[in-house]
Amino acid sequence: MKNIVLKAAAVASVLIMTAAPAMADDWLNTVKRSVASKQTYPRTAQMRGEEGTAKVKVYVSSSGKVERTELVATSGSSALDRGAEAVFSRMGNLPAPPAGTSSVVLPLTWKLL
Repeated sequence: MKNIVLKAAAVASVLIMTAAPAMADDWLNTVKRSVASKQTYPRTAQMRGEEGTAKVKVYVSSSGKVERTELVATSGSSALDRGAEAVFSRMGNLPAPPAGTSSVVLPLTWKLL
């Protein structure tokens, strides 16, 4: 009986370990879609033909509130960098993150077509 309980506990821990990354991936994909829906091309950067990718670290409360942002990698354009951080002021709340998640680094890319 003890052996069965140990096996069941081992299986449960494997299921928990595989469920957590899947939940985190789902959350991250939802956040990326939300950010993309609010991302606009800064007019000055567009007029100058500027393109690039900025990386923003977003600190999220357990309820999904964006507490602060931090530019961790510049796009090479000050207009795009300002635009990257401004996206989050237009966001409102994000979905509540999975347990243990308090920040995420998101790349925001602008490319002229």
